[in-house]
Amino acid sequence: MDNLSSVQAISPLDGRYCSKVEELKQYCSEYALIRYRMEVEIEWLIALAAHSGIDCISPFTSETISELRRIYQEFSPEEALKVKEIESVTNHDVKAVEYFINEKLDAMGLSSLSGMVHFACTSEDINNLSYGLILRHTLNEVVLPTCELVLSAIREKAEAYRHHGMMARTHGQPATPTTMGKEFFNVAERLQRQLKQMQQQEIMGKINGAVGNFNAHLVSFPDVDWRELSRQFVESLGLSWNPATTQIEPHDYMAEIFHQFVRWNTILLDFDRDLWSYISIEAFKQIPVEGQVGSSTMPHKINPIDFENSEGNLGIANAVFEHLGAKLPVSRWQRDLTDSTVLRNIGVGFGYSVLAYKATLKGLSKLSLNEDKIAAELADSWLLLGEALQTVMRRYQIPEPYEKLKALTRGKEVNQKVLIDFIDSLELPEEVKSSLRELTPRGYLGYAGDF
Repeated sequence: MDNLSSVQAISPLDGRYCSKVEELKQYCSEYALIRYRMEVEIEWLIALAAHSGIDCISPFTSETISELRRIYQEFSPEEALKVKEIESVTNHDVKAVEYFINEKLDAMGLSSLSGMVHFACTSEDINNLSYGLILRHTLNEVVLPTCELVLSAIREKAEAYRHHGMMARTHGQPATPTTMGKEFFNVAERLQRQLKQMQQQEIMGKINGAVGNFNAHLVSFPDVDWRELSRQFVESLGLSWNPATTQIEPHDYMAEIFHQFVRWNTILLDFDRDLWSYISIEAFKQIPVEGQVGSSTMPHKINPIDFENSEGNLGIANAVFEHLGAKLPVSRWQRDLTDSTVLRNIGVGFGYSVLAYKATLKGLSKLSLNEDKIAAELADSWLLLGEALQTVMRRYQIPEPYEKLKALTRGKEVNQKVLIDFIDSLELPEEVKSSLRELTPRGYLGYAGDF
């Protein structure tokens, strides 16, 4: 997209943020959809020719197969515009692909094959497989690798901050100590669980005719095992075969994918907000970038804009994914067209997701832990040991341990001396008192550093 048209784009994905989602054009654009349709049509033609029971077309030589595959392998955006010109006449996008292929066959001296292009297919046979390929390649080539980068970056921070103790906050109030590494580890484990499900997700497809029963297939070639041929063909594309469909593959697997990304994105959004908050209380500093401006009027500011951008874009992505996941499995009777227009927005959901993931990665790269700040805050938080003391008191059956610590600490200024005096007043074995006297907020970390 040239500079002028980029500022005229309606969607920021095609304008302001175009360069940041460039890799998705290969898989989620209109050009990509046409190319995948071309691939499915041509591979179906090759599969028909290779079947011994389909006697109206002879098996192709390896040279012919290579020549046919070059139609989609070398398919260019300029050729996609030619398909769109055909569509302007046909008013049917899949039929335009069929006509374009027939023009190519004529030019190759293979016009006799034209009758077998799109043989026994409904448009949705081509479309569902094309979208299956779009999802498989988008996920495997772009989105999941970016998710892995995010997860890896968070795990690296978890390791780097493993032993950096900090005061935790529950309900925004001082709470039992943890380590910054443990908090990053918690997020990494949540994301890892979702990523595993996303990586194992089936992507399904069908090629079974107008309402899913192979009606025309059996009339034309009653002795062919069309279900087996369908299964083999779908699996040859790297997809899982769905044998039970109407005119459309029901898109349940798509809903599963989109809802998985809603969960992943929600976890990451939660993480973005936590980091924003940690920056706001100066638990983290942000590394300045030469030449960048944080505020138009306040030159001292380095705003946490990367995490804010990520949060905003994750919200848009999830709004799209929520609609896709709720709408796509719903279709009136054997088919309606509402899924067709909605499916074209798959790239929008993934585009805003990738944009957000890259923003989070950028934000992480600029973080610098304010070690002195969090260490000093923890060292001064003697009241956090109230939990430890009352738990030990419970062990030794001292009456009303919680109530006594509540009276000592709630809304009070508590320092080491206050706690030691309290410890000395308790009826505890001397060795237990001695151990409690040595306890400090920095030493009260449990297993936080041992994840």
